[in-house]
Amino acid sequence: MLDQYQIGLTRMLEAEQYREAKELLGFLLQCQGQEKRHYEEWANLLSWLEMAFPDGVDAGRDSQPDEEQDEETLRAELLKPPVQDEAYVNQVLYIMRNHPMMDQQMLALERAAYIDDPGIDAAILEWLVGDDLHPILQFKALQCLKRRGATGTVRVRRLDEDVLLEIEATPLAMDDFPEPVNQILERAIAVVEVDDPTLPHFARELWKESLQFLYGTSAFGWMLREDDETVDCFAAALHLTLLLTVYGSANDDDIRDTYGISDSLRFRYEQACRTLRGIAMLLQAGGDEHQP
Repeated sequence: MLDQYQIGLTRMLEAEQYREAKELLGFLLQCQGQEKRHYEEWANLLSWLEMAFPDGVDAGRDSQPDEEQDEETLRAELLKPPVQDEAYVNQVLYIMRNHPMMDQQMLALERAAYIDDPGIDAAILEWLVGDDLHPILQFKALQCLKRRGATGTVRVRRLDEDVLLEIEATPLAMDDFPEPVNQILERAIAVVEVDDPTLPHFARELWKESLQFLYGTSAFGWMLREDDETVDCFAAALHLTLLLTVYGSANDDDIRDTYGISDSLRFRYEQACRTLRGIAMLLQAGGDEHQP
């Protein structure tokens, strides 16, 4: 249960949900039966959050002149333990390699990013290239390596494709992705928020997870074409997939009309739909399989 709270807290910090993170920390400090070091870590993090983001102050980008540094500070406060003995390192690596729950493996990767042991890079790389990993786990491993300062290229099998990736180019946040990728999301949000103001949140989550699946693949490369037609095709596909995921139904004709998907773009649009729908189905199923 403690690990589940840690995962939730990490995701709140990633999403800049600092008020919710403070509430969870307050709850954890009231719990009984945990080790003293946990309470000290939670209290220190809560004090830092109270100072950096007091109630009534917007925790958005405008109030964070050095957001990247703030995020890394938060991560380190949460995930870097004061004692990193051999037993701790071995436990983190064992969970990363063997735990049956992917959330626990991702949490282990989050912790591995802050282990002061030069052998960790080699252990993660060996696991990354040697095992048939879920695409999201692959992406999280690449992010972990980048946070650790690793560089160079790594060849992995992603969605039935052999891809060569530069570790240092791995995006750590949505803003790190190439501009055309973010334009697709912005285009879809501008349309869906007119009908339902709650949909942009789900669109962002679906798009973020889709990118973690597709990063480095040929479909991802197709997104990078800097033309309006590509943006329209993927934005329309994201819109359709979002409605099918949230509501269970969607009007394909209306969506194509809204985004201007002409007959000449129909094939490209349907390709994008198949790609995103396959990922959404895996996510709905719990991500138990390795390939969409």
